[in-house]
Amino acid sequence: MLVAGLAALQLASDALEAPSAAANTLPHRVAPSYGRHVYELLDRLAPAPYVETSLARDALERGNPDAAQRYALKLPPSTVRDALLAQIAAARGRSQLALEYDVAAYDAAAVESTARRLARRDPAAAYRLESLLELHLSRRATHPDAVAQALWQMGLFANETAWRQVPGSRAQRHWLFVGLRAFDAAAQLAPLSERYAIADANQADLLEQRERAGFLFAHAAAIDPSSADALAGLGVVALEDGDRRAAAAYLAQARARDAHSLMVAALARRLR
Repeated sequence: MLVAGLAALQLASDALEAPSAAANTLPHRVAPSYGRHVYELLDRLAPAPYVETSLARDALERGNPDAAQRYALKLPPSTVRDALLAQIAAARGRSQLALEYDVAAYDAAAVESTARRLARRDPAAAYRLESLLELHLSRRATHPDAVAQALWQMGLFANETAWRQVPGSRAQRHWLFVGLRAFDAAAQLAPLSERYAIADANQADLLEQRERAGFLFAHAAAIDPSSADALAGLGVVALEDGDRRAAAAYLAQARARDAHSLMVAALARRLR
């Protein structure tokens, strides 16, 4: 009886996955309604989180957010519950509520996607949204790489905000320093990331912190000796220090690694 019961449960699980199963497989041949009825019976007799989660996802796939919410609300507070509620809110067209649940669920991909869309019209609001995600991730003791990614994205949004300010204004300089702090934090959290080191170096150079920029470009080159951007950055710093010979040498090295790098092209223009 136990074996038969487990087999029926496995078949029910397969049935719920039938729509996404490959053709000519057993799950594809089982009617999804069979799995739904078995899980609904389980929900009445022995409710468990995996049962409610499966039923909620099935209801969403069938376009029934009301039923999905009934099952989702039976779940204990968790990221799984919040993620389901975010999908339910999105299915109902309630984008703001969906976003709030995505943040609560620490769904970095969903939040960043929303933030990028928001940045097209209001990068400052995108920065605030990304900083909220970063705060949640930090409090949750998430892997440092995920937090560093959020900080790097905050730096990009801060710069987008800066370029919308009056050139040379206090507001523009404020946002450039906001970006610097974000890039600094990302580089410190992920010290082996060439991308974060270069972003931090470029921002330091932009704010005329040439000594720090040189150190960071050198650090990026040490992380990845094949990095054309790091070598071009060292060339920019050398040029700003008045050493055209060193800058040209860095340009030659950078071109040998990636002639199509935007930073290589920028350095070449400045050396003309």
